[in-house]
Amino acid sequence: MKTVTEIARQFSVSAETIRHYTKLGLLSPKRDATNGYRLYDLPQERRLRFLLGAKRLGFTLREIQTILEVASTGDSPCPLVRQLIDQRLETTRTEMRDAQMLMARMESASNEWHELPNRDPSGESICHLIETWDSTNSNDDPAISGAE
Repeated sequence: MKTVTEIARQFSVSAETIRHYTKLGLLSPKRDATNGYRLYDLPQERRLRFLLGAKRLGFTLREIQTILEVASTGDSPCPLVRQLIDQRLETTRTEMRDAQMLMARMESASNEWHELPNRDPSGESICHLIETWDSTNSNDDPAISGAE
């Protein structure tokens, strides 16, 4: 049986991470009757190893909780895990494409702006760099929606 500090050290995470997982019900330590310390046994270590592996794969704590709930019924969580990872993959691909498009726009702007002079704001302009670049480049980029 290990304390919060010991198990955190073993898995190279913070004690706060262990406490947070415990508070969410993802870990269920026993209590030492003499001092009230939380004590984590081998099954809890295995569960933590699972949690950390799932986190490294991009699963959210809510998704991990759902996986654990399915497993606790005796049903295989594998179909759910496959579905969730496929959704995560598609989301990640989209985010990467968006990030690559943003990076290309930023590089284009940076390259153009190095040659342009500084200008003071006026009643018609805040920063001519953005205003000039935006007016010549945003119309051909469907990813710019104006929403945040």
